[in-house]
Amino acid sequence: MSTDAAAATPAPVPATAVPLPESLAGATVLIAGGSSGIGLAAGTLLRRVGARVVLVGRDPDRLASAAERVREAGPAGEDDAVLGVAGDAGDERTLTDAFDAAGRVDHVYVTAGGHAAPGPLGELSDEGIRGAVAGGVGRTFAVARAAAKRLPAGGSLTLSSGVLVARPVPGLSVTLAAGGAGEALTRALAVELAPARQRVNAVRYGAIDTPLMRSLPGLQTDEAVAAAGASVPLGRYGTPEEAAAAALFLMANPYITGQIITVDGGHVLS
Repeated sequence: MSTDAAAATPAPVPATAVPLPESLAGATVLIAGGSSGIGLAAGTLLRRVGARVVLVGRDPDRLASAAERVREAGPAGEDDAVLGVAGDAGDERTLTDAFDAAGRVDHVYVTAGGHAAPGPLGELSDEGIRGAVAGGVGRTFAVARAAAKRLPAGGSLTLSSGVLVARPVPGLSVTLAAGGAGEALTRALAVELAPARQRVNAVRYGAIDTPLMRSLPGLQTDEAVAAAGASVPLGRYGTPEEAAAAALFLMANPYITGQIITVDGGHVLS
């Protein structure tokens, strides 16, 4: 093989001797939506295994509190191992600031979400539909585009989806369409970015007991959450840590790409 041909052939993705979360020690992970819920839990788990964490969130006060919690989860005296960048993760300027502040970024995890444009199809407004699509799919594209430019070979992008994409309920057509688009984007980007040896996966979540979930009507108390979770095959809603652990698994295993794994306590089976 000629020198030119060899140079044009991408190197294989770097292998990890032990593809477990502990192998993320020393890696830098940027979390879009890291100031609460699953994103905050992921940051805490990552610090426990020795990763450097960059949190991106819209609320400066909540972000500062989250950064302190993540910092406390790691070894003492390593304050620079946790960074917080305030702003919308779908904004190009915010993303540039976050990547620049981090320096090298090995993995990116997108957890930012919300309850967008609920309601029957006939009652949805054009403005509501456009806003939901721009806020969900647009944000995901913005993060993915930034990650593709900055991730090294072996780096990964992990997106989030919801189990209702596979088991829809009335009144959530726009939200579920955005989630389904994210899953399609996962597979498309896994193929597109494979020559650069960058990996793309997604986690499809069931009902997870987060502040966002508890903002829904009728789920403000522990008793209400426990009663609602009793209908799940495993008898309860998931914890943020259980949800976040799946993302760490995908980051740590260098031979997984284009996959959507489900963490839902068996909800999709019921």
